[in-house]
This record gives sequence, C-alpha cells and structure tokens, in this order.
Amino acid sequence: MNQTLSTIEELLRIPAPCPSPVGLACDGPDLWIGSFETNRIYGLVAQQGRVFEEAVAPGRPFGITVTGDALRVVLGDSHEGGADDRFIRRYIMGKDFKSEAIACPGGAGSFLAYDGDRLYLSQRDNKVILELDERGTVLRTIPVPRQITGMVIVAGRFYLVTTESRDVDDYRLLCLDARKEQPEVHELAAIPFGARSLGFDGTKFWTNCREENTIVAFAKPD
Repeated sequence: MNQTLSTIEELLRIPAPCPSPVGLACDGPDLWIGSFETNRIYGLVAQQGRVFEEAVAPGRPFGITVTGDALRVVLGDSHEGGADDRFIRRYIMGKDFKSEAIACPGGAGSFLAYDGDRLYLSQRDNKVILELDERGTVLRTIPVPRQITGMVIVAGRFYLVTTESRDVDDYRLLCLDARKEQPEVHELAAIPFGARSLGFDGTKFWTNCREENTIVAFAKPD
C-alpha cells in the first residue's frame, strides 16, 4: 500500500448478501450488488442489510450502474475457462433482464458509470475508459494511468478505484476530470484492501471487499 497517501476513512462495513461481491451501484440509499459465485444481482436496503429484490443474471455480473429505472450490467461468461466475451445488458428494476445486449468493444469491459446522458465502460488491462453511445459505438477513449477496479461519476468527475497491476496489492482512489481536452488526474487516498466497484449515495462512497464478502462505506475525501 502507498505510504505517502492518507488512507480512506471507513464509515461502516455490512455483510454482503452473497458470496464474492463484485458489481455495486447506488440508487439513492439502496445498493445493487452482483455476485461472481451465484450469478445473481441483489437489491439491498443498506441501512437494514435487507434484500428487497433478487434476479438471476444471464452471465457473470461485473460492473453495474443505475440509469433511471433500470440498471446496466456488464456480463461475462458464467463458466471458468469460457471465452468470456463481455456484453452490457439492461435490467428493469422489479422485472427482469431485457434480451437485447451491447457487445463490449473488443469483447472487454469491467465497470460502468453513467452521467445522465452517456454510458462509460472501463477496460482494466487497456487502462482506458470508453464513452459509448446507445449502440455501443466508442465516441471517446480516455486514458487512465492505472488499472481500474471500480468507477462512478460524481459532479462531472470520474472517481476511480485503481491498482498498478494484478500482481501488486496497491489500491488507490483517483479523481479524473475528463471535461477538458487533457484529463486531469489526482490521487486522493490509499485503499487498504482489494476493492471492487465504486458507488456514491450522495454523501459517501461504497465499494466491495470481495475477499471478506463485505460492503464498505467510506467518506468522500476533501
């Protein structure tokens, strides 16, 4: 872990409603969680730890983001050793997944963010964020200096959970402002565990500690 950065201020931890939580998104005070092991997504009342909705995903769920009354979910092959081409599917809250799917560019993609207009997809090994239109066409490629393991947009800026590589246990929270021609990147804090996904409920961040099957809330750095 980077010793020159301050560590995130953890506010609380709650048990995940499933083993191996990876995907996470905030819908106001509620959370949406995706499990690698059960291939399901769960709607969770965070303050109560109560599951109010559960659905089988048509694949292994990676990143999740809220788009109004629906979710967008990155789905991969549900079997180890499969081709694992990634697709983005729409889940209507209270109903089910829609049949149509958007192929992730190059078959790769992990996490999603939504700014109210455009959808953004991260590609971990390529160290980029892709701005997509409604058909999945890449409109813009935003370079990132580290691998992304979670992202969310807050007040027009990307907040990213990042790591140097799959072999280095050094997780950091970054803020990336891509509204200018040259994106500005600022390292904000060290994260003392292997965080997966990132959500923001209006006051605090949420992420998954996959190894411990817990969901962690932490304060937004100044």
